[in-house]
Amino acid sequence: MSYQIFGRAIKNEYLALGTLLTTVGVVLAASGGKKETHIPAAGAGKPVLEQVKETVPINASSKEEEELVNSIKKFIAEAEKESKH
Repeated sequence: MSYQIFGRAIKNEYLALGTLLTTVGVVLAASGGKKETHIPAAGAGKPVLEQVKETVPINASSKEEEELVNSIKKFIAEAEKESKH
């Protein structure tokens, strides 16, 4: 059996082979190419928690907010000390 495509008779075998080869070609093209290497950021030897603490600034706009931030930092430090034991 064959199909009429653009006025020409194309056999089923050729359509199946074309589909398979096109699929394999697309997969190979998508999986190939240059692989990027991961460049570690500054302070890569530090744990993630320490990196986050250094990179996330906490800016207080008032005295009360600064006291709140300091109390939260103190609470976190105490909780970390307890979890290390």
